[in-house]
Amino acid sequence: MPYIDFLRHSHILFPVLVLIFGLIVGSFLNVVIHRLPIMLDRQWRNDCLSLEGQQPETLPSYNLLTPGSSCPNCSRRIRPLENIPVISFIIMGGRCAGCKKNIRLRYPVIELVTGILSFFIAWYFGFGMKAASGLLFAYSLITLSAIDFDQQILPDSITLPLLWIGLLLNLGSTFAAIGSAVIGAVAGYMALWLVYWGFKLITGKEGMGRGDFKLLAALGAWFGWTSLPAIILLASIGGAVVGLSLIQFKNQNRDIPIPFGPYLAGGGIMFLFFGPYLTHFYLP
Repeated sequence: MPYIDFLRHSHILFPVLVLIFGLIVGSFLNVVIHRLPIMLDRQWRNDCLSLEGQQPETLPSYNLLTPGSSCPNCSRRIRPLENIPVISFIIMGGRCAGCKKNIRLRYPVIELVTGILSFFIAWYFGFGMKAASGLLFAYSLITLSAIDFDQQILPDSITLPLLWIGLLLNLGSTFAAIGSAVIGAVAGYMALWLVYWGFKLITGKEGMGRGDFKLLAALGAWFGWTSLPAIILLASIGGAVVGLSLIQFKNQNRDIPIPFGPYLAGGGIMFLFFGPYLTHFYLP
């Protein structure tokens, strides 16, 4: 397998190819970020109707593949040449080719972030299982972060598979010993579960969503229990800085909830690259 050997020993070609792959994946992640909450909402409504003994709604097929991508303003079908990651956005001047309405800047941002993060994962880990699993990890966290930012939900259809994949990978100690991974999954869930109930008992309010428990459990499953203090600290600092900035500079109401998932995801990405250096501070 000369091509595989060439990629394995190439310090530039492999990361560049993964960068291009990441840009394409980022375009697909935009579809998941937009459609998955709508799909879940449809499913929840039909489940409620079924529980009430009513006939579920019959709606046109809607999933990650159908219908084809279209402009949310004029419903014009997006042609393949208009869907090239980042490049199409630049060529069209950030506007729909049909109605000339502005395209959300988030779409090229997600593509760029996914591509750049893919490049650094490939460059850092090199060709192999760690790079492949790191890419899957990063793509999952990007999707969860954007959905949580928009809808303030962390879908089980992403968090739970992420948890089980982390445990399976660590059967071979890919990122942590399996014992540490199992303890990390349990401790990650319980840590935020205790914070949630403690806050609720004191204030009578819900301080965070239950999806955050599962996300931290997944991070613990990937990196073991020793990762949890660093991830929680990084997420808390990030959330506090952004929250205080919004209150100070944008006069945001203190009662408006701020999603915690993106900050947990940021802590997870930081630990993916700098885990040994971070844990060295409290576990020398």
